[in-house]
Amino acid sequence: MDRYIVVGGNRLSGTVRMSGAKNAILPVMAATVLTPGDHLIRDVPRLRDVEVMKEILEALGARVQPEEGGRSLLVNTDGLNASEIPEDLMREMRSSIFLMGALLGRMGQVRCCHPGGCAIGSRDIDLHLMGLGALGADIHEKYGYINASAGRLVGREIYLDLPSVGATENIMMAAVLAEGTTIVRNAAKEPEIVDLQNFLNGLGARIKGAGLDVIRIDGVTQLHPGEHTVIPDRIETGTFMVAAAIARGEVEIENVIAEHVEAITAKLRETGATVRVEKDRVVVSADRRARAVDFKTLPYPGFPTDMQPQMMALMCTADGTSIITETIFENRFKAADELRRMGADVKVEGRSAIIKGVPRLSSAAVEGPALREGVALVLAALTADGVTTVEGVHHIERGYEALEQKLASLGADITRETWREPRPVRQYAG
Repeated sequence: MDRYIVVGGNRLSGTVRMSGAKNAILPVMAATVLTPGDHLIRDVPRLRDVEVMKEILEALGARVQPEEGGRSLLVNTDGLNASEIPEDLMREMRSSIFLMGALLGRMGQVRCCHPGGCAIGSRDIDLHLMGLGALGADIHEKYGYINASAGRLVGREIYLDLPSVGATENIMMAAVLAEGTTIVRNAAKEPEIVDLQNFLNGLGARIKGAGLDVIRIDGVTQLHPGEHTVIPDRIETGTFMVAAAIARGEVEIENVIAEHVEAITAKLRETGATVRVEKDRVVVSADRRARAVDFKTLPYPGFPTDMQPQMMALMCTADGTSIITETIFENRFKAADELRRMGADVKVEGRSAIIKGVPRLSSAAVEGPALREGVALVLAALTADGVTTVEGVHHIERGYEALEQKLASLGADITRETWREPRPVRQYAG
């Protein structure tokens, strides 16, 4: 197992560049199966989830190879010859579900188990299946497996009960080759959906409205391969913005789309941090203890649930009491138990967390139970007294490329080590 060793107290200063967005690259990779040919994807983050999606594509018959020093991927889908997603890979990450819509569009069928991913609350796929079924897919679930097939997908009007990002993207991928027009109402508005629309339209699809709550997809008879540059990761950006505030430093963050982090910018300014927006970068500085603020997670453009644990870490050392309301995932307060190990005063009541800020956190041995919760503990360790060990690095690496190297370049005292838990000593009778 790997873990981070963090010596708290260092002020962060310097410049750091953000990677391509995890939540954008995965649906784009899935969408390459819609048409044969060579697809070149640029600004690819080096993440475990990207590696898993690569393995899935290769299991389906595609060829995936790094280009441009590993910063790009060339995906050739000429040899696609399977429509069943391997169970072990499907269970490793939730984003594997995106392949359902793409495989139905290309192969007319798909077989898979329910997806895995971080255990942060109920994330059933009913809306995905409803949307695909509305387009004409015949869907059966048995023994934990989903079998879907369609002789021909047909466009229609679909209303989503909730603005699900994944369901919106799956329907978009399935509908691009469907007969007629598909209208998705109450669609999710996240920037990653706009990025997927741009990629699909680059392949010859006809999609309008991504970023709004109504998306129109006019089906086409065929697509062609294309090239695409992935948008910057807004959650990684937000994480480093909070890192600057929690360590009371000044950090310039490059490769940023400022409008994608407006909710985070506004909330950090409420805490007393200074945030300057300069074209494709933001500069965050803080020289004093943060002020406590209340906030509620909401679908985009509201405050993102993927930034809630990081802000919780900041609020643990803020001046005053803050209340966080989580409206997206019911189990998203898993960082609270570990933060309490570090001396935080956090009380969880249902969908709310009440945090009374303390002047300083203490070092401890903690473990990140999921991706964003894990990185929140790293941020907390930056400001804690003494040496903190953070286990669960494998979770964090699903969404952050070279986290410890980027933080170290800003002055953080953080290292990564591989260790084995010692075996228990056997006791023998004398």
